[in-house]
Amino acid sequence: MTQSANFSFELLASDVGTSARRSRLTTPRGTIELPTFMPVGTLGTVKGLTVEQVASTGAEILLGNTYHLALRPGEETVAQLGGLHKMMGWDKPILTDSGGFQVFSLAQMTKVTEEGAIFKSHIDGSRLELTPERSIAIQEALGSDIAMVFDHVVALPNEYQVIREACERSIRWAGRCQDAATLDSQIQFAIVQGGLDEEMRVWCAEELAKLEFPGYAIGGLSVGEPPAEMYRILDATCPVLPSDRPRYLMGVGKPIDLLEGIRRGVDMFDCVMPTRNGRNALAFTDEGPLRLRNAKHRTDRRPIQEDCPCLACKHSRGYIRHLFAAGEMLGPILLSHHNLTYYQRLMQQSRQAIEEGRFEAYFQAKTAGWN
Repeated sequence: MTQSANFSFELLASDVGTSARRSRLTTPRGTIELPTFMPVGTLGTVKGLTVEQVASTGAEILLGNTYHLALRPGEETVAQLGGLHKMMGWDKPILTDSGGFQVFSLAQMTKVTEEGAIFKSHIDGSRLELTPERSIAIQEALGSDIAMVFDHVVALPNEYQVIREACERSIRWAGRCQDAATLDSQIQFAIVQGGLDEEMRVWCAEELAKLEFPGYAIGGLSVGEPPAEMYRILDATCPVLPSDRPRYLMGVGKPIDLLEGIRRGVDMFDCVMPTRNGRNALAFTDEGPLRLRNAKHRTDRRPIQEDCPCLACKHSRGYIRHLFAAGEMLGPILLSHHNLTYYQRLMQQSRQAIEEGRFEAYFQAKTAGWN
């Protein structure tokens, strides 16, 4: 399945009543048990946590970002510091996003042509040009294990022609990324685009499958469309992706969306939601989200989640509320660790449920607690 003999993908089990898959992606830097959630370390750090703390949540792979690291500190600096793994002190796999999402998120500061995208830096206004070739060169300098192809992401909803042109361009750019690769130690994942048009998504997936990438992502979702629309696109797209390659749903991160994605055959996820919410005093639990700034938690001696092994759950809800009320930095750190631990446990429980052929029952029980 791979560009290199150093990588392999193995499908271990399929759920009986759903499309959920239990699989394994092996890389030179370690094995990733799938389904998995990747904490986001955009700038070479998962905000507020050491790499040891991140690893203690159960994370087996992190995500970094080409656009942001190219601007600061610059890929040459990262390379001189020994690559992204060495710089961070993280010895497990890393996936780097290509900068394609920034074409969407920084659209007002970006000009897109067939050649690539020209950004005006959000930091100092300086010019950064990203082409498929340049994106791969940066990712190779960073030394990530999985590089995402450079794609053209557009806002939704949008005109059909705009989505079609971006989708076709993404396919052409994927081929250019493939041609630009020079490392055996890095594989590339292609990205399926096509907005909320099922036929376009299927066509894009089929065209990219012809290019024989080692993995496939579904991009351009979770950009404001209703969840039901995202699930509809996953229903259409996942069945036409190669079954012997990992499938990655980009930037999607509500707990319910993770389980709905797994139910449809997705293997990999990433999102800033667990850490961003943690920094803002929101904790994910089996009973739904807890807002720890609320006064009702002031004298609550219970942990956030009774059976949770995270750093936060060694303390009371009342103590964590106090930390936020007092503006202490420990509060965001503890809740970030809790939320990432909660997400990793969701993945571990999902893997076990798939192995035992009971994912649908697990899904129903878990989501009933959140409602």
